[in-house]
Amino acid sequence: MKILLIGGTGTISSAITRQLAAEGHELWLLNRGNRKDEVPASVKQIIADIEDEAAVLGGLPDKTFDAVCEFIGFVPSQVERDIRLFRGRTRQYVYISSASAYNKPAASHVITEGTTLANPHWEYSRNKIACEELLMREYRERGFPVTIVRPSHTYCERGVPLSVHGLKGSWQVLKRMQEGKPVIVHGDGSSLWTLTWNEDFARGFIGLLGNPKAIGEAFQIMSDEQLTWTQIYKCVGNALNVTVKPYYVASEFLAAVAPKEWDFEGNLLGDKAVTVCFDCTKLKRAVPGFQATTRFDEGVRRCVAYILAHPELQIPDPEFDAWCDRVIEAQEQTKEKLKK
Repeated sequence: MKILLIGGTGTISSAITRQLAAEGHELWLLNRGNRKDEVPASVKQIIADIEDEAAVLGGLPDKTFDAVCEFIGFVPSQVERDIRLFRGRTRQYVYISSASAYNKPAASHVITEGTTLANPHWEYSRNKIACEELLMREYRERGFPVTIVRPSHTYCERGVPLSVHGLKGSWQVLKRMQEGKPVIVHGDGSSLWTLTWNEDFARGFIGLLGNPKAIGEAFQIMSDEQLTWTQIYKCVGNALNVTVKPYYVASEFLAAVAPKEWDFEGNLLGDKAVTVCFDCTKLKRAVPGFQATTRFDEGVRRCVAYILAHPELQIPDPEFDAWCDRVIEAQEQTKEKLKK
């Protein structure tokens, strides 16, 4: 197939790029070229800012594709731009939405593609919903060949997936674990969550490309493994060969006292604080044989090993570290006051 990825070098899309290239597809990437050295040699690249429609059109003269996949579309205006650019140029347009678009909390913790889309806590998710609605309207009214994909928490070797961290990523949490300091876990650590290794996600995603059962449909792609957040943090500790000291703090409290730019209301109350179990039956009907095979304890060992071997990924976050100490101290002081 002839496939264009808008993006193609991120956490999710990098694995898809590698697998499509290995399978011998004619693969094109459209991005700014910031990580072009990591792209397989057989992949063709259009170096442009997708927001510059004239530049994109200059790189796409007379080109048509079996599939165009949008990984970096976050607001409706970006989807409208894609419709202008690719109407009549592709047999399939795959839009990467988000499982955070599902209602929080949903009527049932078992999530299917039919679960209501509504997230009062996170603007990011509401924008994804608006993009989906626009695309499905284009499909119904004008036959635009859309497929919607909703990932949940997908990760790769470049970052350890955790729930409570600052803007600089999870390294400071790992450093606290190494130093024997308590690490904040939202709630009581018992809510269930699903983490998906990016190479597993890629296999399900690629199975939807050129698939007639996928046009006009939405699919979620996740692992079947469900872990509590306490188990997740302990897996990270095991990978570091340390004993984790989880310190539990209510999600609502964390959202109230964290700096606004950390957006804990969205990331926690609008996503990770709610128990969800994803049912991928629809995907498995469309892509027979799909199965995520990487357990989290295996995947996170790869992450930790990679990060420890790459100092450039070990980004200190003293602001977050000091904030954690203040939150823990404040909660402990409150406990002591209430005992009197």
